[in-house]
Amino acid sequence: MKHTSRIGAYHIVSASALISVFLLSILISLVHKTNGAIAASHSHIRNHDDRSPSREREADGAFSPRDKSHYGSSDGHHSEFDHEAILGSTKDAEEFDSLPKEEAKARLAILVGKMDLDKNGLIERGELKAWIIRSFKMLSEEESKQRLEEVDENEDGLVTWKEYVQETFGVDLDSNPSSIPLNDIEEQQMLADDKMLFAAADANKDGYLDAVEFVSFTHPEEDPKMLPIVYQQTLDSKDTNKDGEIDFKEFIGDRGHDKDKKWLDDEKDRFDNELDWNKDGLLDRQEIISWVLPSNEEIAGEESAHLFASADDNHDEVLTPEEILEHHDTFVGSEATDYGDHLHNLEKFKDEL
Repeated sequence: MKHTSRIGAYHIVSASALISVFLLSILISLVHKTNGAIAASHSHIRNHDDRSPSREREADGAFSPRDKSHYGSSDGHHSEFDHEAILGSTKDAEEFDSLPKEEAKARLAILVGKMDLDKNGLIERGELKAWIIRSFKMLSEEESKQRLEEVDENEDGLVTWKEYVQETFGVDLDSNPSSIPLNDIEEQQMLADDKMLFAAADANKDGYLDAVEFVSFTHPEEDPKMLPIVYQQTLDSKDTNKDGEIDFKEFIGDRGHDKDKKWLDDEKDRFDNELDWNKDGLLDRQEIISWVLPSNEEIAGEESAHLFASADDNHDEVLTPEEILEHHDTFVGSEATDYGDHLHNLEKFKDEL
Protein backbone atom coordinates (compact mmCIF):
# COMPACT_ATOMS: atom_id res chain seq x y z
CA MET A 1 0.00 0.00 0.00
CA LYS A 2 1.51 3.33 -0.99
CA HIS A 3 0.66 6.51 0.83
CA THR A 4 1.91 9.80 -0.67
CA SER A 5 1.69 13.05 1.30
CA ARG A 6 2.59 16.38 -0.21
CA ILE A 7 2.76 19.36 2.13
CA GLY A 8 3.43 22.68 0.54
CA ALA A 9 5.06 25.64 2.25
CA TYR A 10 2.52 27.96 3.70
CA HIS A 11 2.96 31.40 5.23
CA ILE A 12 1.21 31.05 8.56
CA VAL A 13 -0.17 34.36 9.58
CA SER A 14 -2.84 33.49 12.08
CA ALA A 15 -3.36 31.42 15.20
CA SER A 16 -5.92 29.23 13.44
CA ALA A 17 -3.42 28.37 10.74
CA LEU A 18 -0.87 27.38 13.36
CA ILE A 19 -3.40 25.06 14.99
CA SER A 20 -4.24 23.50 11.61
CA VAL A 21 -0.59 22.75 10.87
CA PHE A 22 -0.12 21.30 14.35
CA LEU A 23 -3.12 18.99 13.92
CA LEU A 24 -1.94 17.99 10.46
CA SER A 25 1.49 17.04 11.79
CA ILE A 26 -0.14 14.79 14.39
CA LEU A 27 -2.24 13.11 11.67
CA ILE A 28 0.82 12.51 9.47
CA SER A 29 2.68 11.00 12.41
CA LEU A 30 -0.21 8.61 13.07
CA VAL A 31 -0.31 7.59 9.40
CA HIS A 32 3.42 6.81 9.41
CA LYS A 33 3.05 4.71 12.56
CA THR A 34 0.12 2.82 11.05
CA ASN A 35 2.07 2.17 7.85
CA GLY A 36 5.00 0.88 9.88
CA ALA A 37 2.74 -1.55 11.70
CA ILE A 38 1.29 -2.75 8.43
CA ALA A 39 4.73 -3.24 6.90
CA ALA A 40 5.88 -5.19 9.94
CA SER A 41 2.96 -7.61 9.85
CA HIS A 42 2.88 -10.78 7.77
CA SER A 43 1.11 -10.72 4.43
CA HIS A 44 -0.96 -13.64 3.16
CA ILE A 45 -2.55 -11.73 0.27
CA ARG A 46 -2.60 -13.67 -2.99
CA ASN A 47 -1.76 -12.11 -6.32
CA HIS A 48 -5.02 -11.99 -8.24
CA ASP A 49 -3.44 -10.77 -11.47
CA ASP A 50 -3.06 -14.43 -12.49
CA ARG A 51 -6.77 -15.12 -12.70
CA SER A 52 -6.62 -17.82 -15.37
CA PRO A 53 -5.39 -21.35 -14.56
CA SER A 54 -3.22 -21.07 -17.67
CA ARG A 55 -1.59 -17.94 -16.25
CA GLU A 56 -0.46 -19.82 -13.13
CA ARG A 57 2.66 -21.04 -14.91
CA GLU A 58 6.39 -20.77 -14.49
CA ALA A 59 8.63 -19.60 -17.32
CA ASP A 60 9.18 -23.21 -18.44
CA GLY A 61 5.43 -23.86 -18.73
CA ALA A 62 4.92 -25.72 -15.45
CA PHE A 63 2.07 -24.78 -13.14
CA SER A 64 3.31 -22.74 -10.18
CA PRO A 65 3.98 -25.08 -7.24
CA ARG A 66 2.14 -24.67 -3.95
CA ASP A 67 5.39 -23.63 -2.20
CA LYS A 68 6.42 -21.04 -4.80
CA SER A 69 6.46 -18.24 -2.20
CA HIS A 70 8.12 -20.28 0.57
CA TYR A 71 11.54 -18.82 -0.16
CA GLY A 72 12.21 -15.41 -1.63
CA SER A 73 14.41 -14.64 -4.60
CA SER A 74 17.34 -14.02 -2.22
CA ASP A 75 16.70 -17.32 -0.40
CA GLY A 76 14.90 -15.50 2.37
CA HIS A 77 12.41 -17.68 4.22
CA HIS A 78 8.74 -16.67 4.14
CA SER A 79 7.07 -17.95 7.29
CA GLU A 80 3.58 -17.28 5.89
CA PHE A 81 3.83 -20.51 3.90
CA ASP A 82 4.54 -22.51 7.08
CA HIS A 83 1.50 -21.01 8.79
CA GLU A 84 -0.81 -21.77 5.85
CA ALA A 85 0.59 -25.31 5.58
CA ILE A 86 -0.53 -25.96 9.17
CA LEU A 87 -3.81 -24.03 9.19
CA GLY A 88 -5.07 -24.81 5.69
CA SER A 89 -6.47 -21.31 5.30
CA THR A 90 -5.06 -17.95 4.31
CA LYS A 91 -7.73 -16.20 6.37
CA ASP A 92 -6.98 -18.26 9.48
CA ALA A 93 -3.27 -17.61 9.01
CA GLU A 94 -3.92 -13.88 8.90
CA GLU A 95 -5.93 -14.13 12.11
CA PHE A 96 -3.26 -16.16 13.88
CA ASP A 97 -0.67 -13.54 12.95
CA SER A 98 -2.62 -11.05 15.06
CA LEU A 99 -3.22 -13.24 18.10
CA PRO A 100 -1.53 -12.80 21.46
CA LYS A 101 1.08 -15.50 22.05
CA GLU A 102 -0.90 -17.45 24.65
CA GLU A 103 -4.06 -17.46 22.54
CA ALA A 104 -2.13 -18.70 19.50
CA LYS A 105 -0.53 -21.47 21.56
CA ALA A 106 -3.89 -22.53 23.01
CA ARG A 107 -5.40 -22.85 19.54
CA LEU A 108 -2.32 -24.63 18.19
CA ALA A 109 -2.59 -27.17 21.04
CA ILE A 110 -6.04 -28.13 19.73
CA LEU A 111 -4.60 -28.65 16.23
CA VAL A 112 -1.74 -30.75 17.58
CA GLY A 113 -4.27 -33.15 19.12
CA LYS A 114 -5.90 -33.55 15.71
CA MET A 115 -2.57 -34.13 13.95
CA ASP A 116 -1.83 -37.04 16.31
CA LEU A 117 -3.65 -39.74 14.34
CA ASP A 118 -2.58 -42.70 16.48
CA LYS A 119 -3.15 -40.74 19.72
CA ASN A 120 0.22 -41.68 21.21
CA GLY A 121 0.95 -38.11 22.27
CA LEU A 122 3.64 -37.61 19.61
CA ILE A 123 3.63 -36.18 16.10
CA GLU A 124 5.58 -38.32 13.64
CA ARG A 125 6.79 -37.18 10.23
CA GLY A 126 4.05 -39.10 8.42
CA GLU A 127 1.35 -37.55 10.59
CA LEU A 128 2.63 -34.03 10.00
CA LYS A 129 2.94 -34.68 6.26
CA ALA A 130 -0.63 -36.03 6.11
CA TRP A 131 -1.86 -32.93 7.94
CA ILE A 132 -0.04 -30.63 5.51
CA ILE A 133 -1.49 -32.45 2.48
CA ARG A 134 -4.93 -31.92 4.02
CA SER A 135 -4.10 -28.24 4.51
CA PHE A 136 -3.01 -27.83 0.89
CA LYS A 137 -6.35 -29.23 -0.29
CA MET A 138 -8.20 -26.84 2.02
CA LEU A 139 -6.14 -23.93 0.67
CA SER A 140 -7.03 -24.91 -2.90
CA GLU A 141 -10.70 -25.03 -1.96
CA GLU A 142 -10.51 -21.66 -0.21
CA GLU A 143 -8.76 -20.02 -3.16
CA SER A 144 -11.20 -21.57 -5.62
CA LYS A 145 -14.21 -20.42 -3.58
CA GLN A 146 -12.92 -16.86 -3.58
CA ARG A 147 -12.30 -17.00 -7.33
CA LEU A 148 -15.77 -18.46 -7.96
CA GLU A 149 -17.35 -15.56 -6.10
CA GLU A 150 -15.45 -13.14 -8.34
CA VAL A 151 -16.55 -14.85 -11.55
CA ASP A 152 -20.14 -15.83 -10.64
CA GLU A 153 -21.84 -12.72 -12.00
CA ASN A 154 -25.44 -13.80 -11.28
CA GLU A 155 -24.52 -15.27 -7.88
CA ASP A 156 -26.21 -18.63 -8.49
CA GLY A 157 -23.25 -20.62 -7.19
CA LEU A 158 -22.36 -21.83 -10.69
CA VAL A 159 -19.90 -20.54 -13.30
CA THR A 160 -20.60 -20.57 -17.03
CA TRP A 161 -17.92 -20.27 -19.69
CA LYS A 162 -19.46 -16.94 -20.66
CA GLU A 163 -19.13 -15.60 -17.11
CA TYR A 164 -15.55 -16.80 -16.86
CA VAL A 165 -14.46 -15.25 -20.18
CA GLN A 166 -16.20 -11.97 -19.39
CA GLU A 167 -14.57 -11.59 -15.97
CA THR A 168 -11.12 -12.97 -16.84
CA PHE A 169 -10.52 -11.73 -20.38
CA GLY A 170 -12.97 -8.81 -20.49
CA VAL A 171 -14.78 -10.20 -23.53
CA ASP A 172 -18.57 -10.40 -23.85
CA LEU A 173 -19.45 -13.58 -25.76
CA ASP A 174 -22.93 -12.20 -26.53
CA SER A 175 -21.32 -9.44 -28.58
CA ASN A 176 -18.77 -11.79 -30.14
CA PRO A 177 -20.47 -15.18 -30.38
CA SER A 178 -18.33 -16.60 -33.18
CA SER A 179 -14.88 -15.34 -32.26
CA ILE A 180 -13.08 -13.73 -29.36
CA PRO A 181 -11.10 -10.62 -30.36
CA LEU A 182 -7.82 -11.18 -28.55
CA ASN A 183 -4.89 -9.67 -30.39
CA ASP A 184 -2.20 -11.18 -28.20
CA ILE A 185 -1.22 -14.69 -29.35
CA GLU A 186 -0.30 -15.69 -25.81
CA GLU A 187 -3.73 -14.60 -24.56
CA GLN A 188 -5.38 -16.59 -27.33
CA GLN A 189 -3.46 -19.69 -26.26
CA MET A 190 -4.39 -19.12 -22.62
CA LEU A 191 -8.04 -18.88 -23.61
CA ALA A 192 -7.84 -22.08 -25.66
CA ASP A 193 -6.13 -23.93 -22.80
CA ASP A 194 -8.68 -22.64 -20.30
CA LYS A 195 -11.54 -23.82 -22.51
CA MET A 196 -10.09 -27.35 -22.55
CA LEU A 197 -9.67 -27.30 -18.76
CA PHE A 198 -13.20 -25.93 -18.30
CA ALA A 199 -14.71 -28.70 -20.44
CA ALA A 200 -12.71 -31.38 -18.60
CA ALA A 201 -13.72 -30.02 -15.18
CA ASP A 202 -17.40 -30.02 -16.17
CA ALA A 203 -17.93 -33.61 -14.99
CA ASN A 204 -21.68 -33.79 -15.69
CA LYS A 205 -21.38 -31.86 -18.98
CA ASP A 206 -24.17 -29.43 -18.12
CA GLY A 207 -22.19 -26.35 -19.17
CA TYR A 208 -21.80 -25.10 -15.60
CA LEU A 209 -19.06 -25.54 -13.02
CA ASP A 210 -20.25 -25.97 -9.45
CA ALA A 211 -17.96 -25.40 -6.45
CA VAL A 212 -16.38 -28.88 -6.65
CA GLU A 213 -15.88 -28.75 -10.42
CA PHE A 214 -14.45 -25.24 -10.16
CA VAL A 215 -11.71 -26.54 -7.86
CA SER A 216 -10.75 -29.00 -10.62
CA PHE A 217 -10.65 -26.13 -13.10
CA THR A 218 -8.60 -23.71 -10.99
CA HIS A 219 -6.39 -26.35 -9.33
CA PRO A 220 -6.04 -29.25 -11.80
CA GLU A 221 -3.39 -30.86 -9.58
CA GLU A 222 -6.21 -31.74 -7.15
CA ASP A 223 -8.12 -33.90 -9.67
CA PRO A 224 -6.59 -36.93 -11.45
CA LYS A 225 -9.02 -36.64 -14.36
CA MET A 226 -7.43 -33.31 -15.29
CA LEU A 227 -3.96 -34.81 -15.78
CA PRO A 228 -4.47 -36.05 -19.38
CA ILE A 229 -5.64 -32.57 -20.42
CA VAL A 230 -2.61 -30.86 -18.90
CA TYR A 231 -0.33 -33.47 -20.47
CA GLN A 232 -1.85 -32.93 -23.93
CA GLN A 233 -1.64 -29.15 -23.61
CA THR A 234 2.05 -29.46 -22.76
CA LEU A 235 2.69 -31.67 -25.81
CA ASP A 236 0.80 -29.25 -28.06
CA SER A 237 2.96 -26.42 -26.77
CA LYS A 238 6.39 -28.06 -26.68
CA ASP A 239 6.50 -31.38 -28.58
CA THR A 240 7.62 -29.96 -31.93
CA ASN A 241 8.57 -33.33 -33.49
CA LYS A 242 5.28 -34.92 -32.34
CA ASP A 243 6.84 -38.05 -30.82
CA GLY A 244 4.86 -37.81 -27.57
CA GLU A 245 7.93 -36.95 -25.51
CA ILE A 246 9.97 -33.82 -24.81
CA ASP A 247 13.71 -33.60 -25.31
CA PHE A 248 15.96 -30.90 -23.85
CA LYS A 249 15.77 -28.67 -26.92
CA GLU A 250 11.98 -28.78 -26.82
CA PHE A 251 12.03 -28.22 -23.06
CA ILE A 252 14.03 -25.01 -23.53
CA GLY A 253 12.12 -23.79 -26.58
CA ASP A 254 12.20 -20.04 -27.15
CA ARG A 255 13.30 -19.36 -23.58
CA GLY A 256 16.97 -19.92 -24.41
CA HIS A 257 17.36 -17.27 -27.10
CA ASP A 258 18.55 -14.47 -24.82
CA LYS A 259 20.16 -16.60 -22.07
CA ASP A 260 23.83 -17.09 -21.30
CA LYS A 261 25.75 -20.38 -21.08
CA LYS A 262 25.41 -20.64 -17.30
CA TRP A 263 21.63 -20.47 -17.55
CA LEU A 264 21.62 -23.21 -20.19
CA ASP A 265 23.97 -25.35 -18.08
CA ASP A 266 21.71 -24.93 -15.04
CA GLU A 267 18.61 -25.88 -17.03
CA LYS A 268 20.41 -28.90 -18.50
CA ASP A 269 21.39 -30.03 -15.02
CA ARG A 270 17.79 -29.61 -13.85
CA PHE A 271 16.46 -31.50 -16.88
CA ASP A 272 18.92 -34.38 -16.42
CA ASN A 273 18.87 -34.72 -12.64
CA GLU A 274 15.42 -33.54 -11.52
CA LEU A 275 12.99 -34.14 -14.38
CA ASP A 276 14.39 -37.04 -16.45
CA TRP A 277 13.98 -39.83 -13.91
CA ASN A 278 14.99 -42.73 -16.16
CA LYS A 279 17.94 -40.84 -17.69
CA ASP A 280 16.97 -41.53 -21.30
CA GLY A 281 17.25 -37.90 -22.42
CA LEU A 282 13.49 -37.55 -22.87
CA LEU A 283 10.54 -36.64 -20.69
CA ASP A 284 7.80 -39.26 -21.01
CA ARG A 285 4.17 -38.91 -19.94
CA GLN A 286 4.74 -39.48 -16.22
CA GLU A 287 7.80 -37.25 -16.15
CA ILE A 288 5.98 -34.47 -18.02
CA ILE A 289 3.02 -34.54 -15.62
CA SER A 290 5.35 -34.51 -12.63
CA TRP A 291 7.18 -31.51 -14.06
CA VAL A 292 4.12 -29.52 -15.18
CA LEU A 293 1.98 -30.29 -12.12
CA PRO A 294 4.29 -30.35 -9.07
CA SER A 295 3.21 -32.94 -6.53
CA ASN A 296 1.61 -31.59 -3.36
CA GLU A 297 2.72 -34.79 -1.64
CA GLU A 298 6.37 -34.08 -2.42
CA ILE A 299 6.02 -30.45 -1.32
CA ALA A 300 4.29 -31.58 1.88
CA GLY A 301 7.20 -33.92 2.60
CA GLU A 302 9.67 -31.07 2.17
CA GLU A 303 7.60 -28.79 4.40
CA SER A 304 7.33 -31.50 7.05
CA ALA A 305 11.12 -31.89 7.00
CA HIS A 306 11.54 -28.13 7.32
CA LEU A 307 9.22 -27.94 10.34
CA PHE A 308 10.94 -30.92 11.97
CA ALA A 309 14.31 -29.22 11.52
CA SER A 310 12.92 -26.12 13.18
CA ALA A 311 11.19 -27.79 16.15
CA ASP A 312 12.70 -31.22 16.89
CA ASP A 313 15.03 -29.91 19.57
CA ASN A 314 16.26 -33.29 20.83
CA HIS A 315 16.53 -34.80 17.33
CA ASP A 316 14.54 -37.93 18.23
CA GLU A 317 12.53 -37.88 14.96
CA VAL A 318 9.20 -37.13 16.68
CA LEU A 319 7.66 -33.87 17.83
CA THR A 320 6.15 -33.56 21.27
CA PRO A 321 3.31 -31.10 21.86
CA GLU A 322 5.74 -29.14 24.04
CA GLU A 323 8.26 -28.80 21.19
CA ILE A 324 5.58 -27.62 18.79
CA LEU A 325 4.17 -25.09 21.25
CA GLU A 326 7.69 -23.87 22.07
CA HIS A 327 8.07 -23.09 18.37
CA HIS A 328 4.48 -21.91 17.87
CA ASP A 329 5.63 -18.88 15.88
CA THR A 330 7.11 -21.22 13.25
CA PHE A 331 3.90 -23.25 12.99
CA VAL A 332 1.19 -20.59 13.17
CA GLY A 333 2.70 -17.21 14.06
CA SER A 334 1.37 -14.61 16.47
CA GLU A 335 1.88 -11.07 17.65
CA ALA A 336 2.14 -10.26 21.36
CA THR A 337 -0.61 -7.67 21.03
CA ASP A 338 -4.03 -7.88 22.60
CA TYR A 339 -6.73 -7.15 20.04
CA GLY A 340 -9.45 -7.59 22.65
CA ASP A 341 -12.96 -7.90 21.30
CA HIS A 342 -11.74 -8.51 17.74
CA LEU A 343 -10.56 -12.02 18.64
CA HIS A 344 -12.69 -15.15 18.41
CA ASN A 345 -12.85 -16.87 21.77
CA LEU A 346 -11.28 -20.27 22.27
CA GLU A 347 -14.60 -22.10 22.73
CA LYS A 348 -15.78 -20.93 19.31
CA PHE A 349 -12.51 -22.12 17.79
CA LYS A 350 -12.96 -25.55 19.39
CA ASP A 351 -16.49 -25.78 17.98
CA GLU A 352 -15.33 -24.92 14.47
CA LEU A 353 -12.68 -27.63 14.58
